[in-house]
Parts: sequence; C-alpha cells; structure tokens
Amino acid sequence: MSRMERKTDVVLIGAGIMSATLGTLLKELAPEWEIRVFEKLDGPGLESSNEWNNAGTGHSALCELNYTPQKADGSIDIGKALNINEQFQLSRQFWSYLVERGVIERPQEFIMPLPHISLCQGKDDVRFLRKRYEALADHPFFEGMSFTDRPEELAEWMPLVMEGRASGEPMAATRMDSGTDVNFGALTRLLFYHLQRHGVEVRYKHRVKDIRRTTDGRWAVKVEDVESGATEICHARFVFIGAGGGSLPLLQKTGIPEAKHIAGFPVSGLFMVCHNPDIIERHHAKVYGKAKVGAPPMSVPHLDTRYIDGRKSLLFGPFAGFSPKFLKTGSNLDLIRSVRTDNLITMLAAGIKEMKLTKYLIEQLMLSNAQRVEELREFVPTAKGDDWGVVIAGQRVQVIKDTESGGRGTLQFGTEVVSAADGSVAALLGASPGASTAVHVMLEVLERCFPREMKGWAPKIREMIPSYGVRLADNPALYRELHEATARTLGLVEQRERQLALV
Repeated sequence: MSRMERKTDVVLIGAGIMSATLGTLLKELAPEWEIRVFEKLDGPGLESSNEWNNAGTGHSALCELNYTPQKADGSIDIGKALNINEQFQLSRQFWSYLVERGVIERPQEFIMPLPHISLCQGKDDVRFLRKRYEALADHPFFEGMSFTDRPEELAEWMPLVMEGRASGEPMAATRMDSGTDVNFGALTRLLFYHLQRHGVEVRYKHRVKDIRRTTDGRWAVKVEDVESGATEICHARFVFIGAGGGSLPLLQKTGIPEAKHIAGFPVSGLFMVCHNPDIIERHHAKVYGKAKVGAPPMSVPHLDTRYIDGRKSLLFGPFAGFSPKFLKTGSNLDLIRSVRTDNLITMLAAGIKEMKLTKYLIEQLMLSNAQRVEELREFVPTAKGDDWGVVIAGQRVQVIKDTESGGRGTLQFGTEVVSAADGSVAALLGASPGASTAVHVMLEVLERCFPREMKGWAPKIREMIPSYGVRLADNPALYRELHEATARTLGLVEQRERQLALV
C-alpha cells in the first residue's frame, strides 16, 4: 500500500451532529478503534447542523402540531409524538452522561430551558388544539401541559403575539415549560473537540470523491484535499455517510442494492431574524403554528427564541424555497447528477403526486420582503420591517422512495438510515426531526452494522443511556426519574431559576 493509501477501522464522512454522535459513541464502546473523519468545509457543524441553518429547535413533539395529526374520525393520533419524545430522551441521557464524564463542561453552551407553545387560530383549529391537549395531557411525557383560550393568559405567555391583535378572533395555545432550545452547532463543535483530543483524526477541507468496495471487503474512500487537489485513498472496515444533503450522491457511489430506487428532493428556506434587542427580550418561547395547506412539515411557521453565540435571538419562519443544490455550499448540478436509471421513474411519480407542494414552493419563491413581513404580522401584529432581516437557512433533501403504503414516488418527511446488508456502510438521509434524535438514529446504525459487537457493548450503552432497550412510554416512573435527573445534570433547573429571577 503506497504512502497515499492508508487503512483504518472507521471513516465518518461529514463533520455534523450525526458523525459527532456516532464517533463519540464508538469512542466509548471501542476506544481502540481508529476513526478518521473527512469534511469538505473548514470546520465542524457548518452545514445542516449549524445553528443558523435551523438545527436547534430541540424537537421533542411538545409543540409541533404536525406530529399529532387528526384522523378521519376526528380523534388525534399521538403515536408519532410519543416516539419522537422518547427518542429525544435518549439524547438527553447521553448528553447528561457526557457532562458527568467531563466531556462537556458547560452544558449551557448548547442547551437551555425554554417553554414550547402550540398556537392555533380560528374555531376549527382551536377545537383541534383542545382535542390534542386532551389526548396528550394525561401522558407522562406531557405532564404539566397547560391549555388556555383566555386572551389575558395568552398575553402573559406570548406578549408579542397578542399585542395589537384584533379582539374576537378565536385563539388558543398549549404550553410546556419543560421544553428546551438546543444549539446543535455548538454541540457538534464540543463533541469534535473531544474526539480530536482523544486521537480521532479529523481532516477538514477534504472532499470525498468516490467510495468503492475492494476485493478484501473493505471500502476504498477516495479523498481530495480541497486546497491542493491532492488525493489519497483510505481503506476502511466501516463507512458512515453523514453528509446531510450530500449523503445521497455518496450513497449512490457505493453501488449497494439498498441505495437503488431512492431519490432526493431539495428544499431550501430562509428565516427572518430580529435585530431589535427590546423586541427580542419581550419573547421567551418557541411558538409553533399550523402549516399551510400543501406546505411540507418542515415549513410549520414558528416564532422561535434561540440562544446563539451566548446571546438570545429571535427568528421567524421558515419561508420555503427551491434550489437544485443538495447542500448550502453545494452545486446547482446536484439534483440532475442524482438522477439515475433506477430512480428516474420514482422521481417522476413524486413530481406528479406532489403538485400541491410544487405550487406552494412557487408561491414562496415569489414572495417579496414586504409580503414576508405581512406573514410575520400574522404572528406578531405590531412587527415593523425595519426590525427584521433575512438569513438563508440550510438545504434539506427529502427522501423519495417507493413504499407499500404510499406507492411509487412517495415523499418522506423524516430521517432514514440506509445500510448495506453486511453492515459495512450506512448513510443517513432525510431531515426533521434529524438532529434532535441523533442518539436514537446512531444507536440504530450500531444495531444494524455491528450486531455481533452489540451484545458485548450493551452494558456500556445502558451506562451511557439508562433507558436503552426499555420503552419509557410504558414505564412512567423510570421516565420521571431520568427526566428529572437529566434536567439537573444538564443545568436546566438552575438555568430556569435564573430566567425566572430575571423576569
């Protein structure tokens, strides 16, 4: 093997939250394994995981109305909400373990307590929200949820939303004080700092050009130095493709049968960000409304308090758009290059089925800044355009595949792991809830790709994630114990007390 070729145990492609999480898990479970990371940008967490690319809502289904759809008989389906909340608890447990171990010294750098509020307007939607509240309020995951349709109480919860609003319009909201704001960009940087200190080689400004199976069963990963153009080959026993929107093209290069008939549809977006500190301080919550008809779930409008760079920020959006790029820093040829003979029919079928989505994206693309301000005023009636600017969000690539339930060309709104039959390569595709469920998803990768090792790893995994292998939804006492313990370890109790003192 030449000096431009090298063997390693694990290659992680992309320095985002998924690779950071998987790398940290593997470093705990198999510290002797050699891990190499390749990232085409000059630092970690700069694409899909970046805090300015909307990786920070801390999805736990406390306020996201699209996770509790209303069924044909009028009842509320809470199954997805329970699953996502349970998955988020795994993340909290793992982060708490890292804090206890000293891997993360200051958890407030990436997680802060913040109320999660669901807001509905109009008689029909208010009726839906009350049904949702009744379906969730008695479940342990949603203990402490409050419901109100009283204008004076709504004004206490969200003064910016209620100020200047016409009286008489039916409105209601639910509130969960146990919500959080998670800065996944900051968390990604903390985890990669730890990995590098413990022997993981991270090569920034290195782009993966090709992935090919070799005769010895390894994967030859061809990597190019972005600055010099020099290439090297890294031979790995296991490859994880965690490159956000860039994962699909790399997965296609592997040639594994599991990658066939999968396509991707890129959706871009932007947010309005407030520049007036007085207005920012008057809002303290994540307020989620209902998506417009035809809008993708990722486009649910929300007025979102965020903690970025140690400062409180206020964002509104998202406004959807279209770009053929699969990454914010990608190429305009990404979509065309992803079309293969095996996925062409799947893509065409999706195009026919998703006409409402296409119409919605066209309408969003045609919005002027003044029209965006008008949409903002549906949430903040007194909003002034001069107080708000625009920030371009990250690219999301929604998975398109053929399914038994949805038929050919079904657009998937979620995250999905695709892996080879022998577990030697895996890729993460899709978008929301994404980062918030990173630990759950990476445990799925370990279970799929390292079944022989998992039996020996299980005790260590349970040390890191106490509810591993247990369904918390069926064990309310354990849920309460772990939820309270992680709140203390992550500093959420202390930070909430500080916030209340400031108010």
